[in-house]
Amino acid sequence: MSLPRIAIMQGRLLPPEDGRFQCFPRAQWEQEFGHAASAGLDAIEWIYDVHGAEVNPLASDEGIASMRSLSGRHGIAVVSLCADYFMDRPFLTADTLEFAELRERLVWLIERCRMAGIGRIVLPFVDASQIRSVDQADRVLRLLSGVLPYASACRVELHLETSLAPARFAELLEAIPHPMLKANYDSGNSSSLGYDVRQELAAYGSRIGSVHIKDRVRGGGTVPLGSGDAEIPVLLSGLADLNYEGDYVLQVARSADGEEIAWARANRQYLQQQLEQAKSAFSGSPR
Repeated sequence: MSLPRIAIMQGRLLPPEDGRFQCFPRAQWEQEFGHAASAGLDAIEWIYDVHGAEVNPLASDEGIASMRSLSGRHGIAVVSLCADYFMDRPFLTADTLEFAELRERLVWLIERCRMAGIGRIVLPFVDASQIRSVDQADRVLRLLSGVLPYASACRVELHLETSLAPARFAELLEAIPHPMLKANYDSGNSSSLGYDVRQELAAYGSRIGSVHIKDRVRGGGTVPLGSGDAEIPVLLSGLADLNYEGDYVLQVARSADGEEIAWARANRQYLQQQLEQAKSAFSGSPR
C-alpha cells in the first residue's frame, strides 16, 4: 500500500489576499505551482469562489490551458476543486429563481472541471450553508439528483462536506447511492463539533472520497496540527483499515506572512509521518 497524494488548499502558499483567510488568490495564483513543488507537495485543491470568479482561470479556455501548462511544468496536479462559491451564495437560502441560477452555475463548473482535468468538486454545506432541517436536506437531494447524471457523464465526482452528525450524514448519502457522490471528511470541522471519528467512520467511512486535514479545538478555531482536538492518528488508522486511497488536502492554520512555503513543508512532513505510522500499524495488524 503506497502513501497517498498530499495536496494543499489553494491560497495557503501565499499571504492572505485582502485579509481573507481562504479565497482564490487573484493576483498570484500562478506562483503557487512553484511554491507547492518547493514544499514537496503533490497537488493543489483549486478554489472557485465569488471573490475571484471573473478572473479565475477556469472562466476561460486560455486560463485552463495556463493551469494545465503550469501543472505539467512543476509536477503539481490539480484534480480537485473546493466550490466556495456556494458558501458565498448558498443553495439552501436561495429563492426559486436564484436556486435555478446556482444549479446552472454548478453544471457549468462541472464542465469547466472536465476541461481542466479536475476529477472532483467539494460542495461545502457548512457554516452559512449548513443543512439545518429535513426540508433543506431534501433540497440538497433534489439538487444532486438533477446534476449527478451530468457529473457522471463528465467523470467529475461530487463530494459533500457537511456539519451533519454521523448518522444524519450517513442517511443523506444512503438516499443517493450514486458512485459519483462521496463524502469529504474534514478533520478540523469534526473535532470542533465534538464528533467521534470512530463513529463517523463506522457510519459512512466507505463513502469518504477525500479528506481535508486541519486541527481545531472543540467549539473553537483552527490551530496548528497536533495542538487541537482532532484525532488525526485515529482518523488515518481508521482510513487505512477501510483501504482509503484518496487524497489528503492540507487546510491547516496559516503561518506568519512570508513563511508559507516552510510552513507547508513542515505540515506535509507531519502528515507524511502520521501516514507512514498508520500504514505500518495497518501492515502489522492481524487481518
